[in-house]
Amino acid sequence: MYEFITHTWNPLAGECPIGCAYCSTNKLKKYPAVKTKYSGEVRLEEKELKTKLVNENFIFVCAQNDLFAEGIPTSWIHQTLEYCSTFDCQYLFQTKNPKRFSEFVLPKNSVVCTTIETNRWYPEIMNNAPHPEERAEAMQLASQHYTAYVTIEPIMDFDLEEMVGLIRKCNPAQVNIGADSGGNNLPEPDKKKIVALIDELKKFTTIDKKRNLGRLM
Repeated sequence: MYEFITHTWNPLAGECPIGCAYCSTNKLKKYPAVKTKYSGEVRLEEKELKTKLVNENFIFVCAQNDLFAEGIPTSWIHQTLEYCSTFDCQYLFQTKNPKRFSEFVLPKNSVVCTTIETNRWYPEIMNNAPHPEERAEAMQLASQHYTAYVTIEPIMDFDLEEMVGLIRKCNPAQVNIGADSGGNNLPEPDKKKIVALIDELKKFTTIDKKRNLGRLM
């Protein structure tokens, strides 16, 4: 998902409780090799807690699910974080529900991240995700304790001033911007709008543009 990530590790199986319409994991359910892992009730894969995580890697934890979503048992999150702490790695914890970051002590060298695809609310697309404004407010608190990133992917049509305000509130060290790669027919901004957004964000953070953004640029 990110070029700066060296590995992904997915101890959480089953369908993500957030249920975003554009989620790339939806396509993984079509393939027999992974169907059983990302279908059915959400669950912790105990065997994954025996995986040796190589020191000094930058690992995206639960890249195919949301470890901090509402309904994920606190004990599962504690088990995952405790296991991560036994290795000297850097970790990316990305969630649509960043308010739960405050409930836990994350491993050292953790980067916290949330997705803010737009400042607007598209309930039929975002499904069970908290409102983007709620995510930004939670990230404002989390950024006081951890390095914070924001991901604008898949970027959806937005209101420039409001969008910049939400991202600024997160105090991000880096903002990752990408487009829909799944052909989900999302409401998307034009090139002029994206360029204006990037110009504003560059005033206070680092931008990482994903290759798939080229389709809109």
